[in-house]
Amino acid sequence: MGDKANTRIGAAGRAATADRPSSIRNVVLVGHSGSGKTTLVEALALTAGAVNRAGRVEDGSTLSDHDEIEHRRQRSVQLSLVPLEWAGCKVNLLDAPGYADFVGELRAGLRAADAALFVVSAAQEADAVPGSTRLLWEECAAVGMPRAIVVTHLDTARTDFDRLTRVCGEALGGDDPDAVLPLYLPVLGPETPDGHAPATGLVGLLTRKVFDYSTGERKENPPDDAQLPLIEDARNRLIEGIIAESEDETLMDRYVGGEDIDLKSLVEDLERAVARGTFHPVLAAAPAAPGGRQGLGTVELLDLITRGFPTPLERPAPEVTTPQGAPRPALACDPDGPLAAEVVKTSSDPYVGRVSLVRVFSGTLRPDETVHVSGHGLAGRGHEDHDVDERVGALFAPFGKQQHPMSHCVAGDLACVARLSRAETGDTLSDKDDPLLMAPWTMPDPQLPLAIRARGKADEDKLSQGLARLAAEDPTLRLEQNQDTRQVVLWCLGEAHLDVALERLRTRYGVQVDAVPHEVALRETFAAPATARGRHVKQSGGHGQYAICDIRVEPLPPGSGVEFADEVVGGAVPRQFVPSVEKGVRAQAARGVATGYPLVDIRVTLVDGKAHSVDSSDAAFQTAGALALREAASGTPVSLLEPVAEVRVLVPDEYVGPVMSDLSGRRGRVVGTEQAGPGRTLVRAEVPELEIDRYAVDLRSLSHGTGRFDRVHVRHEPMPPHLAEKVREEKRAQSAR
Repeated sequence: MGDKANTRIGAAGRAATADRPSSIRNVVLVGHSGSGKTTLVEALALTAGAVNRAGRVEDGSTLSDHDEIEHRRQRSVQLSLVPLEWAGCKVNLLDAPGYADFVGELRAGLRAADAALFVVSAAQEADAVPGSTRLLWEECAAVGMPRAIVVTHLDTARTDFDRLTRVCGEALGGDDPDAVLPLYLPVLGPETPDGHAPATGLVGLLTRKVFDYSTGERKENPPDDAQLPLIEDARNRLIEGIIAESEDETLMDRYVGGEDIDLKSLVEDLERAVARGTFHPVLAAAPAAPGGRQGLGTVELLDLITRGFPTPLERPAPEVTTPQGAPRPALACDPDGPLAAEVVKTSSDPYVGRVSLVRVFSGTLRPDETVHVSGHGLAGRGHEDHDVDERVGALFAPFGKQQHPMSHCVAGDLACVARLSRAETGDTLSDKDDPLLMAPWTMPDPQLPLAIRARGKADEDKLSQGLARLAAEDPTLRLEQNQDTRQVVLWCLGEAHLDVALERLRTRYGVQVDAVPHEVALRETFAAPATARGRHVKQSGGHGQYAICDIRVEPLPPGSGVEFADEVVGGAVPRQFVPSVEKGVRAQAARGVATGYPLVDIRVTLVDGKAHSVDSSDAAFQTAGALALREAASGTPVSLLEPVAEVRVLVPDEYVGPVMSDLSGRRGRVVGTEQAGPGRTLVRAEVPELEIDRYAVDLRSLSHGTGRFDRVHVRHEPMPPHLAEKVREEKRAQSAR
């Protein structure tokens, strides 16, 4: 797999700086919440000598001590980097959250990595490979990312490793279940009183060697006579799976003909197939026994990462253009090439300030140099685009609460960068004299709204800056200043995402906010034609006010807005005051005439009026125009209009019926369905936005985490009378308070 001797390793197994891409492996851990990803990272760190037997680094902290929010919630909520050293390679392990609300962090991990470890828990055998994990597997397959599967929690009673690997093959192998096969089988120890036989070691299917982990230290033993027959079927299937992926087309014929294929050829073909992403080995792993240093399968897993997973040299870099969009040649993973790096995560440190986790795709990043920061095209979500020069601060590799300095970061490596005050997640760092912009990765669109307001005056002063910092950390957040409802709205991916965002506002940025009911922007319109007079006449000494105008109001088709026409004859309203009447009418329409929502889809015609040679004025006729519109509404039914969105729901075929039924229950109209790939259907419907405020949460429950949706506003429609009356009652109650 290339030169592995060019990594400088610090004390306690720290991989601080790599000099060549060939000595780097970038791996993201993927799996549902509770599958054991973080525990696995800690077990690998212990085996690599990066932590002591108590699982602690030099300062006494653990690898998971770096985030207080994760500590309190006992759940990973952000992407974290743990660099290790193994077999002369620097291994960057990216531990991604498993909960669906933090899929943005996972997507960032997929962007930064060159291979993925899918972690499956044997404790959840009934749903060992949930639908959300299958979707992520398909995403990796679409870009050809190499994948392996790690089975955890083998110490759980009544687990069946053989059955679990078959489930993984059927769920993830697609048309070729034989592309998902185990490399090792667990060796079971004596049964416990509850009838469970724990795994104490592994037997290598290719080598037929037994590795005993029962003492916490890996020991190699020959197999006994009882074990050999048990592994032959699995061994033969593995060999056939490897040969099927071999570039040597004669190998299968030789094997079928009875030739014993040498182990070296099989291992080389296996490593090539894994690196290409066409074969996906299954391994088992568990933490070390108390007092031990090596957990079950951790050595085998690290060997697979360093020998079977690709180097950054073997993975294509993202496409690049100039910041203006002009195409540029494809990047090569060359430390001497032009600098091109990407911010894959942004966080805040109480002592360092803003910290950017950066993946370098080309060139070499060094401390104290000036780089160009190019923005990311998420202005619609409240994230400012950037096109500025910034000075890079210190480079370091995180390790729990510790920060290990890096002298440089070559192409293919990852590093944390201090004091990039303008760079946000998704931004590109490049040479200031040759700016580049990388094609962004796909970000999920947040669909769960939360309206907030500052708790006090001090919080109000800090809210804007706190929200800006929050947005810089998390590109899956969308900030909205709704002009119709005058609410500040945070759009999130789910309730957990929302809770974490509020907690970060409070604990990191000292901003206390209160959640308030999210308002949907309704509209008003006239249900029938009306006429009215606006009379504004006042005389209180000195200059008076005099303006009278007669108007006719007619409803218009949806989407017409507010039209104004002038039919005054004979100069009853002087020409200079006609625009004043229109201004007053439009101002009142924006404020509403019945419930405070904007008035739309009407034509207001000025038909007559009166003026005074001395007391008439622009302000007087504005007031008269507004009074006339209010008077017209007082004697005519005013309808409430609600926004309707086109909702596109993508779900597995088995959930189409429940989804369509649920949408109908939300006053939705299903307008069509279509196939969207094998086993998946796109359902299109038009649904009032009042009914889908929490649809992001409800769809996840309905589809077991496999459904996705987006929505686009299409129009406003009349609200059902009973719902409109309910809104009017709420408005009257608010006015009375």
